[in-house]
Amino acid sequence: MIEEKFADSQSVIHQIDPKIRIIASIVLSFATALCDNLYLAVIYFCISSVLIILAKLNPKDVAKRLKPLFWFLFMIWLILPITFDGEALLQYYGLTITGPGVLLCAKITIKSISILLIFTALITTMTIASLGNGLHRICVPDKMVFLLLMTYRYISVIEEEYTRLLRAAKFRGFNPGTNVHSYKTFAYLAGMLFVRASLRAQRVHQAMLCRGFNQKFHTLDVYPPNRLNSIFLTGVFAASLSLVILEIIWV
Repeated sequence: MIEEKFADSQSVIHQIDPKIRIIASIVLSFATALCDNLYLAVIYFCISSVLIILAKLNPKDVAKRLKPLFWFLFMIWLILPITFDGEALLQYYGLTITGPGVLLCAKITIKSISILLIFTALITTMTIASLGNGLHRICVPDKMVFLLLMTYRYISVIEEEYTRLLRAAKFRGFNPGTNVHSYKTFAYLAGMLFVRASLRAQRVHQAMLCRGFNQKFHTLDVYPPNRLNSIFLTGVFAASLSLVILEIIWV
């Protein structure tokens, strides 16, 4: 199973209804992505940081989540400032670093980190069951919700199945390399993995029907309506709308 490290806590964010958190994350992420002003992007970053603090998340764990993004941003900072047209900011050994390129990199960096922090604070702080329940309650198609839940549940099972197949191949003398035999072997492994996954899916579906599965999603998590949900969602909408209007006026 995939680890749900941030879901087990007792913060203000954890007490908010998953449906409210999903809607808030969508609104904030869209507003952040559409922002084209560096100063307003910094404000979105401050909002996302406040959400991380309210969720009481460990900064080291959050930084680990951001590590793959940092490699992507590193490549952007390495390429974009010297390839983007505009006024030269710095010249070094024939390379011209442009001001608009640096500004664009700064915007991308701040907005990317802000969006990831928003989803970390609002989405990863709920269990996958709560996430599925929240998606179901905001009218996401049931098939997509079930696909998400089943993928989460059985991706580790499929990984274990692949490990067993590869181990069996190695016991029979298979030595992976860059040759036609290795490519054919991995193709056979992939085909067998799909066959076994399909057979397991049929067995799981039959077992679910035997246990009364009626195409409905149920969860033991209960989030009764309270004032916190209304205040949080109103605050998110107000902040997003205010920043969008401010950017329009600013332009």
